[in-house]
Amino acid sequence: MKGFVKDPDARLDYAFDWSPWLNGDEISTSDWYADSGGIDIVNGSGSVDNTNTITRIFIEGGNPGENYALKNTITTIGGRTDERTIEIRVRQR
Repeated sequence: MKGFVKDPDARLDYAFDWSPWLNGDEISTSDWYADSGGIDIVNGSGSVDNTNTITRIFIEGGNPGENYALKNTITTIGGRTDERTIEIRVRQR
């Protein structure tokens, strides 16, 4: 699991490059989930930005000292499904 540190007041984007796993396939759908409350997936324009091989999400909030798991599940044009998780460690900076 890949980990990142963010300030609770920051609104930042995080991404997965799926191209090594895709082996020529392309992403058809991408869904992001937070494992618990307190950190927000930002809704609206610019909150999710996907290409055929990269998925990206904007998040904000989180409680200082807490760790959160963000899960990204994709389905490819070829019908494959996989999931990746990143850990966001919220620390006052």
